[in-house]
Amino acid sequence: MDLSQKVPKYQTEKRNIVRLIFFTASFALVFINIYSPFEISTWINAEGASWLKIGDLDLSLLIFSSFIILTGVLVVVISRIIMYQVTKRRGRITIAQFLLWIVIEVISMAMFYALYEKLFLNDPRSFIDAYKVSIQNTALVLLLPYSVLWLYFSWSDKNKQLQRIADTGEAAMDSFDMVTFRDEKGTMRLSIKLVDLLFLQAADNYVTIVYNHQEKQAKYLLRSSLKIIQEKLKRLPLIRCHRSYMVNFEKVKIIRREKDGLRLELETPTPTEIPVSKTYVEEVFKAFGENME
Repeated sequence: MDLSQKVPKYQTEKRNIVRLIFFTASFALVFINIYSPFEISTWINAEGASWLKIGDLDLSLLIFSSFIILTGVLVVVISRIIMYQVTKRRGRITIAQFLLWIVIEVISMAMFYALYEKLFLNDPRSFIDAYKVSIQNTALVLLLPYSVLWLYFSWSDKNKQLQRIADTGEAAMDSFDMVTFRDEKGTMRLSIKLVDLLFLQAADNYVTIVYNHQEKQAKYLLRSSLKIIQEKLKRLPLIRCHRSYMVNFEKVKIIRREKDGLRLELETPTPTEIPVSKTYVEEVFKAFGENME
């Protein structure tokens, strides 16, 4: 897996974030109350007093432990709200950043439980020992539901794409998917991964498709027009920036103002710059999520 690739959109969609929070909270309640990795039986006073007991079921312990568990899950809630806002304003994060984000969630949630055990439960262990155990248990509480949901979201997204293909003949594209280019007659001529696509350059009745191939730039000449391609692939982050150019904005790393106008610098092994004409300046800034002054 290429960790520099963008994380799939479905991982940071608002609906899926809400699903993740509820599923993780439910899993944590069941897992911690049954498995009891944090010794929740000690979370009622040492004498075992109970203010609500039905038969052998100690509801006071269940309610109290559930409250502490859900308080710890607030770490995930806050973290995912921040993630949603970041991706909404700055675009998708990379897989490496996403995995690092999860590690920070585990560390933060484990810190909460370790501090609670030391400050309120008078845990006799040293803080370091309590924190080490808390890290292991919190990793189970978070990583298991995260893994299940990653698989479910991926499966659900693929099903949606297959349905869209069946309905319209065109696929919904993402970082890991193939972009299909057809000529002016509708015949498929080239399919490449979106993550490898750099830019398109038009000349007369042809479009040159420039993409990464084995760490080098490769080109494919297609008989078509940018207007036709723009209409067919409007769901993709392909932005018209010039009469003769369209760029994959997933690959743009710098926008720079020169004497002759704006230029886009792409994230490629060799320096690649694309001009921006005045006609498309507003569209370019809109793609970056910025306001024109």
